[in-house]
Amino acid sequence: MPYTVDFKSVSTVGLESSPVADALAGLRANEARYYKNKYDHDFTVAPAGDAPDVVDYVNNILSTERDLVIAAKPLEVSSFEVDGLRMTYIFYESGLSINVMYALEDGGKRAVGFKLSDGMDVPEELASRFKFARQKSKLAGTIRGSYFVIKGEY
Repeated sequence: MPYTVDFKSVSTVGLESSPVADALAGLRANEARYYKNKYDHDFTVAPAGDAPDVVDYVNNILSTERDLVIAAKPLEVSSFEVDGLRMTYIFYESGLSINVMYALEDGGKRAVGFKLSDGMDVPEELASRFKFARQKSKLAGTIRGSYFVIKGEY
């Protein structure tokens, strides 16, 4: 069932199996606040099992662009269009969040972002390939993030 993320009252609904569920819920709420404030968009997630096409889309980009396979179990996904961008998110049981920003217009910005929940280790498959910068969030504590630019067409 789809769930609209409430960033005023952070909830671990759908993320309970994560060992860093509270931090992951804060990270998800941080994303919801961003989209509400910037685009007046309600950030809605669904169980990953209900949207295998979304998981396949992200997995295809990761595999094709960087030969990456994420070991963690996907818990929730979100996919929407806002301001000429197709945004796709996967929230993983490990505390990892991956987003794909894909401009619908040719020549626009296209990138994959990684965010690590407070308290989780850098996943082995990302540790040697990416450097993670830190940012503070009232909702999520310390978020570590990295990204790469998408070169192909998806």
